Amino acid sequence: MKIIHCADLHLDSKMTANLTKEKAKIRKAELLNTFINMVRFASENDVKVIIIAGDLYDTKNISVTAKNTVLDEMVKHAEIDFYYLRGNHDSESLLEGVQIPKNLKLFGENWISYVANHESGIQQRGSEIVITGIELTSENHNSIYDTLNLNPAQFNIVVLHGQESLHKAENDTWRISIRELKNKGIDYLALGHVHEYKKGTIDSRGMYCYPGCLEGRGFDECGEHGFVLLDIDEERKSFTTQLIPMAYRSLYTVEVDISDCMSTSDISDRIGNCLDGASYDKKSLLKIVLTGDTDIECEKNIELLQKEYEDDYFFLKVCDESGFKVDYEEFQFDESLKGEFVRNVMSENAITEEDKAKIIRYGIQLLMGEKEL
Repeated sequence: MKIIHCADLHLDSKMTANLTKEKAKIRKAELLNTFINMVRFASENDVKVIIIAGDLYDTKNISVTAKNTVLDEMVKHAEIDFYYLRGNHDSESLLEGVQIPKNLKLFGENWISYVANHESGIQQRGSEIVITGIELTSENHNSIYDTLNLNPAQFNIVVLHGQESLHKAENDTWRISIRELKNKGIDYLALGHVHEYKKGTIDSRGMYCYPGCLEGRGFDECGEHGFVLLDIDEERKSFTTQLIPMAYRSLYTVEVDISDCMSTSDISDRIGNCLDGASYDKKSLLKIVLTGDTDIECEKNIELLQKEYEDDYFFLKVCDESGFKVDYEEFQFDESLKGEFVRNVMSENAITEEDKAKIIRYGIQLLMGEKEL
């Protein structure tokens, strides 16, 4: 049997942290469309089950479009069972005032188990695939380990939403102890909450996995995104997993060392070389991070650099995290106003070395007429 494990779709995200209202609207629609594409993939590839391990939506106030799109896809694809476990961003508003589709299976504050559909439609004793899940609350998060009872003769998928850890945390609702889940008969622990693909071992029998989010929304979610496809052999109790890329756009953070650059033109050439060498898709979202230490007399115009490259991608921003290197001995006997300024700044013991470099840089730029007060 083929099963999709996805999580952290965060549909209806505002997407306005970096984007204009117009582009944020485009990205919101793309997130919904990626969900549709995932369901279409399932239908075209004989996937019987889609597990949504939490944070299907981003806020409690769900738009009519987002709610209807998800429910309509479930209704249209009655051949697929959807197992939906709410995460810390989800609420009951998805289900308010609607008729629950027969193929939508829900979880609650106590462990609930379902036998997944077989291709033959016949449940075979001892070879069932059982999907078990519980939604974490402040009341149950410490007791879930003692109340989980699985049949080791079955293939057991357990669904949870939270941060994996070695130990329990008394006051952390969303902490999941992998150690406490050892030797419970788990074959595959389908997790949500972490926004990047990650997997690990529970014990000699089972593994845990985060599929990450379907689409990256910010520059803390760079890299490849999609869902995990499980292909399970019920008779042999074996399975394979594969991350299936699905995101329409990718986000990248690109570090550019500008240590030996002396002008905006030099920096622009360095950025261009980095971008050309990587061949990023024009649909991508990029954050260019300038690094290294430049000479204090380096002419650097971030706004101009931004303008030069921003039209080449769906979104691009330039962030200056470079420092300054100051050869203080060069100014020790300089009798100019610039030399006097540098010596005065250096004599201030209350100012940190980092701040001194910044003050000197901006002061010299003012003296050279590059900046206005």
